[in-house]
Amino acid sequence: MATSPVYVFARWKVKEGKMQELLQLLTSLRMQTQAEEGNLFYTVCQDNSDANTLLLSEGYTSATAQQAHVSSDRYKKLAAGGIIPLLNEREVFLTTPIIK
Repeated sequence: MATSPVYVFARWKVKEGKMQELLQLLTSLRMQTQAEEGNLFYTVCQDNSDANTLLLSEGYTSATAQQAHVSSDRYKKLAAGGIIPLLNEREVFLTTPIIK
């Protein structure tokens, strides 16, 4: 049975005045995530019409790799403990690519 990759898409609304603090944490999280076994990509974009909205896309070789990421100590410290409190809104979608 083949393992399907998992792509994560997220929309974050950053609290006013917190973008620089968030970007410092996010830069560290992104670099460490890219070094994880099973990470395919990690991209961060800023909405052109709202500077406080970030769009993230991440790819993992499998659901197991994605779960290992969110279970890691670095994720718990940087994302759950540092980044998420700086957000007004957070929407996350776990997806499986069907057309490549």
